[in-house]
Amino acid sequence: LNENPVNGDPFCVEVCIISVKRRTIQLFLVYEDRVQIVREVSTPEQPLAVAVDGHFLCLALTTQYIILNYNTGFSQDLFPYCSEEKRPIVKRIGRQEFLLAGPGGLGMFATVAGISQRAPVRWSENVIGAAICFPYVIALDDEFITVHSMLDQQQKQTLPFKEGHILQDFEGRVIVATSKGVYILVPLPLEKQIQDLLASHRVEEALVLAKGARRNIPKEKFQVMYRRILQQAGFIQFAQLQFLEAKELFRSGQLDVRELISLYPFLLPTSSSFTRSHPPLHEYADLHQLTQGDQEKMAKCKRFLMSYLNEVRSTEVANGYKEDIDTALLKLYAEADHDSLLDLLVTENSCLLTDSAAWLE
Repeated sequence: LNENPVNGDPFCVEVCIISVKRRTIQLFLVYEDRVQIVREVSTPEQPLAVAVDGHFLCLALTTQYIILNYNTGFSQDLFPYCSEEKRPIVKRIGRQEFLLAGPGGLGMFATVAGISQRAPVRWSENVIGAAICFPYVIALDDEFITVHSMLDQQQKQTLPFKEGHILQDFEGRVIVATSKGVYILVPLPLEKQIQDLLASHRVEEALVLAKGARRNIPKEKFQVMYRRILQQAGFIQFAQLQFLEAKELFRSGQLDVRELISLYPFLLPTSSSFTRSHPPLHEYADLHQLTQGDQEKMAKCKRFLMSYLNEVRSTEVANGYKEDIDTALLKLYAEADHDSLLDLLVTENSCLLTDSAAWLE
C-alpha cells in the first residue's frame, strides 16, 4: 500500500505487488468496484519483498536491497544480503525512509537517496518480521517480540511470543499472528510512557521521547504538553541538586517561578493568590521534605533560588509576579544576611515590606 500516493484520486488506493512469474513489480489502482493496473516495473533480480513511498520502491532482491524510482527508472544500490540465509524485511517508516533487515542482526534505516540518517537498531539474528509504531520498531523472532526506539536505538521491551509467523502494522495498530490466532499489540499512550519515565527519573529518555512525539500531536497540544514535561524534568533535576540543568529546564518550560518559590516555606507573601499546578509538577510538599532535613542541601537550594530570582526579576518571567519574586528575594537575603539586601532595598523594587518587616528586624 502506497501511503504517500501519487495518483491524487481520493476514491482509490495505490497498491504494488510482486509478480514472481514475471519477475516484476506491478502497480495497481484499487477502486471500490474495479482494479486497474497502471505500471509494471522490471527488476534486475527476482524481487522478494517491497515497500513503496511515492514513486520510490524499496526492494529486497535475491542478493541485495535497492531503491528504484519507477517514474524515472533510476536505481540506487543499498547493501548486499543473502536471501538463502535470511528472510528479507522492507518497511516504510516515513516519508522517503525505509527499514531493512541488515547483516549482523541489525535493523538498518535508509532514505531514498541511499543514505542512513539514523543509527541502526540491534535486534535478533533470526528476526522474521518487523512493524512500526512510532517512535518504535517492533521485531518478531522465533521466541520473542522486541520493542526498539528509533530515537535512541535502545531496546525498550521484550515480550515472550512463540510460533509467531506474521507481524504487521496497520493504521496505528500492530498485529501479530500465529497459525492458531491473531493478536493486537496495544501501545501505552505516549504521555503515559513519558510520565512513567519521569517517575523513574529517566529525564533524558523522557525528553527524547517527548520531542519525538511532536510529529504525531497537534502543535498547540504538543507545546502545552512539552512545557509541562520540561517543568517536571526541571524539578527532578532540582531535587538532585543539578541546578544548572534545572534552571535551563525551568526557563525552557516557561515555569511560573512561584511554583519554585512555594517549595520554600514562608517566602511567598501571605497575600499571594498562588496555588500550585494540578496535577502537581513534583512530589514534594516543601524544601524540608525534598532535602530530608539536610541543612547543607537546604542551604544550597536557597543559594540557587537567590541566584535564580535575581536573574529573572527583571525579565518577562517576572511579569505579574514582581511582588512575589522581590518579597521572596528580600526574605532570602535577610535570612542569609546577604550583602545584596541593601542593594535590593535602595533600588526600585516591588517588595511587600509589611509582609517582610519581621525578616528585617
